[in-house]
Amino acid sequence: MTIEWEPGRLDSDLENASFDTLAVRAGQRRGPEAEHGEALFMTSSYVFRSAADAAACFAGEAKGNVYSRYMNPTVRTFEERIAALEGAEQAVATASGMAAILATVMSLCSAGDHILVSRSVFGATVTLFEKYFKRFGVEVDYVPLSDLDGWRAACKPNTRLFFVESPSNPLAELVDIRGLAEVADAHGALLAVDNCFCTPALQKPLELGAHIIIHSATKYIDGQGRCLGGVVAGRSEHMKEVVGFLRTAGPTLSPFNAWVFLKGLETLRLRMTAHCASAQALAEWLEQQPGIERIYYAGLPSHPQHELAKSQQSAFGAVVSFEVRGGQEAAWRFIDATRLLSITANLGDSKTTITHPATTTHGRLTPDARAAAGIHDSLIRVAVGLEDLEDLRADLQRGLAAL
Repeated sequence: MTIEWEPGRLDSDLENASFDTLAVRAGQRRGPEAEHGEALFMTSSYVFRSAADAAACFAGEAKGNVYSRYMNPTVRTFEERIAALEGAEQAVATASGMAAILATVMSLCSAGDHILVSRSVFGATVTLFEKYFKRFGVEVDYVPLSDLDGWRAACKPNTRLFFVESPSNPLAELVDIRGLAEVADAHGALLAVDNCFCTPALQKPLELGAHIIIHSATKYIDGQGRCLGGVVAGRSEHMKEVVGFLRTAGPTLSPFNAWVFLKGLETLRLRMTAHCASAQALAEWLEQQPGIERIYYAGLPSHPQHELAKSQQSAFGAVVSFEVRGGQEAAWRFIDATRLLSITANLGDSKTTITHPATTTHGRLTPDARAAAGIHDSLIRVAVGLEDLEDLRADLQRGLAAL
């Protein structure tokens, strides 16, 4: 029997529900077994009542699932929950965060279009734009993230998309999202914001004027480092194009990963609150330690965009980056001296992670590109997890002692 999707027929009245309730209940539909949790539909395809029924579903003339490359009930529940939390008309899940960026650009841009990208983005994102999108005739230029005048000046008649991370990885640099959205609107461009560091628990860029939200669900949405996934969210007119790309190209989220992410969303705000509290305490402590030359955390009054962060985020996130005296050699000594932290480039985990961005997350960039992005050899990134605060402080003290 075809499992039909009937928009609006949910198991709960969520019209005026709060964030935490939406994180637990949004998108949930119980099946014939009246299951309490979200059902996991591990199927590649669906069975139809007749050949005519199959033809009608494939043609879009009847409601029903067609093929799990682009249509799966578990994935759809995850998409609807993310849309509810972000305040979006529609969300589309992808196989990874990078696949979400790929799907956005391939769906909404064409050869001859111009894209403006912040200089402060993840290393693989730069590679995607530079090595692959440019190959297909898309023009790409880079702008300092916080410089609104620079964004205005860089616009061209064919500018189609602005792409930013705010906060950025790994330096926690921000842009005035409201101001940048106004610049994009004035030039007929779309503003896409990677909201991975904050999640909708801390920041809602669509409410600030952005047009598209992108997530690596691999990070805080999962919260335990288990699965890869991504999400694009925004207006239905834009998401329709993203769905069309996924239907054809296939960088689709697996049902199992969607189910894991649904479980992660149920505790999202609780986890982010705990992450942020520990990150704030560690940032304040690290700022006072000898051997630390500079610290990047928007929760510190010394951060140049502290007030902006307070105006558009409800908290300051869990990623604390800092530079140590002595360059790469000292940074590696610091990292290797820790015994509790996981030396890995992932973030958003319940376990605290530590990495050297210049040789990991941004290692494929040229030295000039790293310098332009502010990724120095002395930089260390710590993504604060959920361990005891004093245990984390003690482990970081081991790193400090190695300087």
